[in-house]
Amino acid sequence: MEQLDLQALLDKTTEICEALVRADVGSCRTEGRNLAVQLQSCLARFGAYIADADGTVSAEELEFIRTALGYTPDAPVIVGIRSRHGSAAMPDQGVPQTLKYAVLADAGQKLKPDPYKGQSSMIIYDAFRVFGKAVLTQAAPGPNNAGAQRLTAYLEKMEQMLREYAVWRPASQKSYRIVEPTASGDASAPEETDDLEAALAELSDLVGLDAVKRQVNMLVNLIQVQRMRQAQGMKATDISKHMVFLGNPGTGKTTVARLLARIYKALGVLRTGQLVEVDRSGLVRGYIGQTATRTAEVIDEALGGLLFIDEAYALTVHKSEGDFGQEAVDTLLKAMEDHRDDLVVIVAGYTDLMEQFLDSNPGLRSRFSNMIRFEDYSADQLLAILQRNLDKQEYHLSEAAEKRAWELIKYRVAHKPENFANARDVRNMMEHAIANHAVRVAGIEGAGESKAILSTIEPEDLEDWQ
Repeated sequence: MEQLDLQALLDKTTEICEALVRADVGSCRTEGRNLAVQLQSCLARFGAYIADADGTVSAEELEFIRTALGYTPDAPVIVGIRSRHGSAAMPDQGVPQTLKYAVLADAGQKLKPDPYKGQSSMIIYDAFRVFGKAVLTQAAPGPNNAGAQRLTAYLEKMEQMLREYAVWRPASQKSYRIVEPTASGDASAPEETDDLEAALAELSDLVGLDAVKRQVNMLVNLIQVQRMRQAQGMKATDISKHMVFLGNPGTGKTTVARLLARIYKALGVLRTGQLVEVDRSGLVRGYIGQTATRTAEVIDEALGGLLFIDEAYALTVHKSEGDFGQEAVDTLLKAMEDHRDDLVVIVAGYTDLMEQFLDSNPGLRSRFSNMIRFEDYSADQLLAILQRNLDKQEYHLSEAAEKRAWELIKYRVAHKPENFANARDVRNMMEHAIANHAVRVAGIEGAGESKAILSTIEPEDLEDWQ
């Protein structure tokens, strides 16, 4: 595979602009559009917009933009960007026009011959991604959260278009390779890049969780930019990787934790990237000293990886004599300090109870500065989760069964029982339907010779689900 750095990517985008004009994709030639100049101008505004997230565009940041693009946005452009400072992405700009033409070319196979193998739009996307991160490295030391938010939001808008037109490609399917520096200054290994993009792709493909995805992507951007600064011999600020997951059961917290372990491993934050999952019962013992010993054993298992403590509030919610939950918390806090470069901890649970947990010890809230809220799924999202889960088991809903499932799920969401568990509920619904399907199909003569009968869930299979 071809290996590309920022300048190579920018050169490729110029080639792509020329190819799009030659092919007159979207009538860009007949409209007299100079796509290369348009793209250069859009990249410059994009760079200035990210740089201005802290309220000013420094001389160093403008010089970097000028050097990289051979173009510097003038003062009126900067003022215009700053006047729209509060937006989540470049307002009124949308995605670059050149990206739209490239998407049309890739989706419709308009470039013939096509040296980019249907990936011209991905090259443009990656040019913005790598350029945006490079701009962030020019900022003053410290995590530029606002700049990372702007970068993440704009890339999210571009990625949405790529996915809508089915031209998005994960790293393993790209015909080109982007090499980004590690903390040591060496290029990232291709396998690491593939692992990272594969994990991020899985995160992106999860149903719902838009706010969660946005926060994780922003954290990834922050970590990568700090690594790039280190590679350039610049000051870099340590970014807290510990997190609090707030939300009800079945909202994807454990799934996201597993993906984060892979993401941190691919980024070089974790050595081994294993996930160790426990709750109170896995840490607390009945006698003085036993809880500290057991907690230390669990921490040793998690070193180099991620420790996920579900329902963490249970460690402190019943403070009383003879309860050793606080002993587990104290042991955990000490280990987080002793192994700060070799352990990531995520604590999870109901929102209100987790706030109480964080207030139970002065050291907890300062250690867990990243909070991610997992909202309940909507009825539409739960139906989509049910259909995905059935598909993995090689089942599907008939048209009538889909309508019935929607009715049942919609009612449950509108009248949430005390034990409402989001995706866990629809998993139970699936298992209930499969069991009922088996009973029904067992009595059908010749069913074993029909894949349609063996794979189709009917309305009656969904009845009596509680």
